[in-house]
Amino acid sequence: MEIFSQLVKNLDETTGTKAKLRALVEFLERADDADKMWAIALLSGRRPKRAVRSSDLRAWCAEVSGVPIWLMEESYHIVGDLAETLARLTPEPKNDNAKSLSEWMMVLSTMPKMDMEERKQIVLDAWDSLDEFDRFVFNKLLMGGFRLGVSQRLMTRAVAEYTNMDLSLVALRLMGDWNPNTLSWNSFVAQDDQQAMDSRPFPFSLAHPIDGDAEDLGDPADFQAEWKWDGIRAQLIKRKGSVFLWSRGEELITQQFPEIEQAASSLKNDGVWDGEILVVKKAEVQSFDMLQHRLGRKTISEKLLKSHPVVFRAYDTLELDGKDLRQVAQVERSRLLSQVFSVNSNDKLHCVQSIDFLDWQQLSEIRKLSRENRAEGLMLKRKDAPYADGRKRGVWWKWKLDPYTIDAVMIYAMRGHGRRANLYTDYTFALLNEDRELVPICKAYSGLTDAEIREVDAFVKKNTIERFGPVRSVKPELVFEIAFEGARKSTRHKSGVALRFPRIHRWRKDKNADQVDLLSDLLRII
Repeated sequence: MEIFSQLVKNLDETTGTKAKLRALVEFLERADDADKMWAIALLSGRRPKRAVRSSDLRAWCAEVSGVPIWLMEESYHIVGDLAETLARLTPEPKNDNAKSLSEWMMVLSTMPKMDMEERKQIVLDAWDSLDEFDRFVFNKLLMGGFRLGVSQRLMTRAVAEYTNMDLSLVALRLMGDWNPNTLSWNSFVAQDDQQAMDSRPFPFSLAHPIDGDAEDLGDPADFQAEWKWDGIRAQLIKRKGSVFLWSRGEELITQQFPEIEQAASSLKNDGVWDGEILVVKKAEVQSFDMLQHRLGRKTISEKLLKSHPVVFRAYDTLELDGKDLRQVAQVERSRLLSQVFSVNSNDKLHCVQSIDFLDWQQLSEIRKLSRENRAEGLMLKRKDAPYADGRKRGVWWKWKLDPYTIDAVMIYAMRGHGRRANLYTDYTFALLNEDRELVPICKAYSGLTDAEIREVDAFVKKNTIERFGPVRSVKPELVFEIAFEGARKSTRHKSGVALRFPRIHRWRKDKNADQVDLLSDLLRII
C-alpha cells in the first residue's frame, strides 16, 4: 500500500506528463505483480464500486474523532475533498498494517455483502492502522474515485515502457472487460487468448479541434470532408462469425444495440469499422438526448427499439477480411469502406458520404448548414494519412460549428474542490422570464482565467445575500456570456429547459442584470 500511496502522491504533485510517466514506470518497477494489475485498473478507469456511503463515513469519523458533523461539513467545504477531510480528522494510528494494495482491494470487494457493523469495523481498523496519507488513499479506494490526471494513453505508455511491449499491443490489451481479480500480470503480459483478441477493438483515432481558420491547414485538395455527427463513437467488429460493438470508453455495448449486431451478422465481409451510433427516424438524425434513452440498459424492449431506432454510420475501415488497414492511406480506406457497404446494403448500417468542395471558402459556407443536417460541424481528414493511434496532430481535424450563446447573470456560487476549495468557482446563472423575474437556467464552472476567478470570488464574499450550506446566493450583478451546444425541454428544471455542455464564454463587464437575455430567447432554440 505504501508504494501505491507514494505513486498517488507523486502523481498529485505534478502536472507534467513526463514526470507522471516516470512515476508510473517507477511504481511498476517496485510493485508486486498483483499490485501492478490493480494500479493499472484503478488508474485506467476501472474503479471499484463504492463500498460505503459517504454519510456513514462522516458519522464514523465524527464518532472516533469527536468532531461534530456540522464542523466536519465546514472543514470539508474548506478542504474540498471528503477523503482528505476524513483522513485529516481521524486520530493518528495506534497499530500497524502491512496490507498490500491488492489485499486491500480484496477486502473492499467483499464489503458490499457484509452488514453495516462489519463494514464499520473494517473501516475503523483501517483508519487505526494507516498514516494520514495512506488513510487518504484508502478513503479514495473506499469511495471509488481517483482523479490524478492519468489518461488511458499515459497508462498505456508506462506499461509499454516497462515491459518493452509494442504500444499498440498494450493499448489493445488494456481495452475490454478485464478484472484484476481474474487476470494475473503474467497472463496479461503473455496473453494469447485468440478468441478474446478477436473481440478486441483497435485504439481509437482522435481529432484535434481547428482553433483558427481551416485555411491554415494548407492545400484543401489534401483533405476530405465529412459531417461530424453527435452520437456514440464506436467500433463495429465482425470476426469469424461473431459481432462485437465497442464504445470509445472501452465498453462492450453489443447487447444495448441488438439491431446493429443483427445487421452486422449479415455482412459478407469480416472487418473492423470506426463510426457513430445515431438515432435516426424518417431518415433524419435525432438529438443525442434521444440516444441517451438507449444507454446503460440491460434489456432493450420492442417498444424502445421502435421509438428510438439506431443505426451505425461507419466512416473508416480499420481491418478487412483479416488484413490490418490502419497504415493504408485515408483515401484508400474510404474507398474500401464505400465498396464494402455498397454490397452490404442494410438500413441499420450506413456509410458516411464525403462532402465535395473546391476551396476552404466553399467548405466554410457548407459548414454553416451543419445544424440543418443535424451535425455538429465538419470532420477534415488528410487523404494520405494512416489511421492514428490516439490524438496525432495533423491527421484528423474537427471543425465544429460555433456554439449557441446567451447572456445570463450569476445568482449563486459554490466553492470548488481540491486546489480551488477556498475559491468560489461553481456558478449558477439565470435569465429573465416574461415577468422580468430571474429564472436559473444552468450551472457552469469552466471558462474563466485564474485572475477572473479570484475577482469573482472576492465579489461573492462581499455580496452574499443568503447562505445554503456551501452555496451562496449573491447580488445579481455579474453578467456572463454562456456557450452551449444545444437545448431541450426538461421537467426537472425550473426554467423548463436543459442546456447541453454549458460553459462560460466570456465575462460581459459591459452589461448589467437588466440587459441579460430572456428565457423566451432560449426557448426559441428548442
